Amino acid sequence: MKNTHMDNVRIIEIPKIIDEQGRGKLSFIEKDVIPFKIKRVYYLYDVPSDAYRGGHAHKKLKQFIIALSGSFEVLLDDGESKQKIMLNKPNKGLLIPTGVWRELDNFSSGAVCLVLASEEYDEEDYIRDYKQFTQV
Repeated sequence: MKNTHMDNVRIIEIPKIIDEQGRGKLSFIEKDVIPFKIKRVYYLYDVPSDAYRGGHAHKKLKQFIIALSGSFEVLLDDGESKQKIMLNKPNKGLLIPTGVWRELDNFSSGAVCLVLASEEYDEEDYIRDYKQFTQV
């Protein structure tokens, strides 16, 4: 069986510290929590529940996506297989390698999506046409 890009998609547990005095939790990303150096950070918020984000793939950029608040779904497609993953815990993130089409939808009210990226923004890195993506 062929090794697909989808084989490299995975949920990664983010370390968390629970305050013993009941003052909440703290999660952190450092060292080897994710397998790339972070070069860009951005976040999505106030996304209407009937809207979607994404709709593209990347040639070399990798992403780590976290639902800091609320929930949303991520549709992943590597041209051979598809899967949908619900993100709704701030201590779990979704690692998306290169060569995977992604669409984010079904945002809950108050959802905040944090994205850690392996590269700075470069329009040339995007594949925005699905037909072109499936032909690569």
